[in-house]
Amino acid sequence: MKITFPNLGNTCLAAKAVFDGLGIDYVLPPKSNKNILEAGCLYSPEEICLPFKIMIGSYIESIKKGADTILLVGSCGPCRFGEYCELQMNILKNLGYNLKFIVLDSPKDIGMKEFIRRLSEINNESHISAYKKLKALSYGLKIINLIDAIEKKAEFLSGYEINKGQCKNILNQCKASALKSTTPFEMLSILKGYKNKLNNVPVDKNKNPLKIAIIGEIYTIIEPFSNLFIESKLIDYGVSVNRYITPSWWVKDTILSIVRLNSPIIRKCSKKYLPLYIGGHARECIGNAVLAKKKGFDGAIQIFPMGCMPEIVSKSILPTISKEEDFPILTLVVDELTGEDGYITRIEAFLDLLERRKNNVLYGN
Repeated sequence: MKITFPNLGNTCLAAKAVFDGLGIDYVLPPKSNKNILEAGCLYSPEEICLPFKIMIGSYIESIKKGADTILLVGSCGPCRFGEYCELQMNILKNLGYNLKFIVLDSPKDIGMKEFIRRLSEINNESHISAYKKLKALSYGLKIINLIDAIEKKAEFLSGYEINKGQCKNILNQCKASALKSTTPFEMLSILKGYKNKLNNVPVDKNKNPLKIAIIGEIYTIIEPFSNLFIESKLIDYGVSVNRYITPSWWVKDTILSIVRLNSPIIRKCSKKYLPLYIGGHARECIGNAVLAKKKGFDGAIQIFPMGCMPEIVSKSILPTISKEEDFPILTLVVDELTGEDGYITRIEAFLDLLERRKNNVLYGN
């Protein structure tokens, strides 16, 4: 067995650490790029959403490097993501690839017994002791929590840094160094070192930068290529960025959802506008928009792929939140045809709007 998996932001670091610790052979998915997207578009249904196309292209590249098993998390909700594995299996089979898919659906959807059976397909490939397996998994959890925390702090501090670009450089170096590690312990040590570097970044607390929350569909806000690296662009503009949905949040939310104790603040904030879960992360999008306003952010940017049904519902609700909460929200819909120039123009216009609003408040205009 030689496992590969979708490229989804920081999850690659945690997955690499776990498989290194378990001693299981794997192929690290290539960074998403235009060539991968073009390959995915070539073989995917035209009407399917952007994440699906990027994944197909990524799988094909990984297969060329020897991957024969694909590990994918699942979803049994109304979102089409729940059908990804079946569609992807059929596409790759028609292309002549004989692959094994291991789909880790939530235990509350498939039952704990089935979840453990699927997990054992991976577990049986590792020949280390049970204690070392648990240790590898614990390293994975620590790593995903730590890298998400580093990223969150770097993106927020970027608006206050004295040396422009320092936080972004530390974050990029951190990820690049972590990918070069060969053991979970080494990766964790690297991350801790960069966390200390970030803590020592000189900041100007008297600055009052724009603060923007990134909300929307989980894949397109976590995987930078799919959103045209919007967080990096906002950092370059001197904006403090915050994204509530992260891989570590998803892990925690999935575990707590088994006993229905997941995201109490999000549920409370979204109750007025969207009291039910409708698939995807639509309710989280709505709750995060309200929460961002409560936390003093200047605005929010919703990002989702063309045709994403749950986020289309969110998009129809956000104007009401914007009006009632007096909170500007920009919606960006992305697909393989999204032009970067027009994309940047919309972002810059939104930033100009927020700057004017902020100045009017400061100077009483």
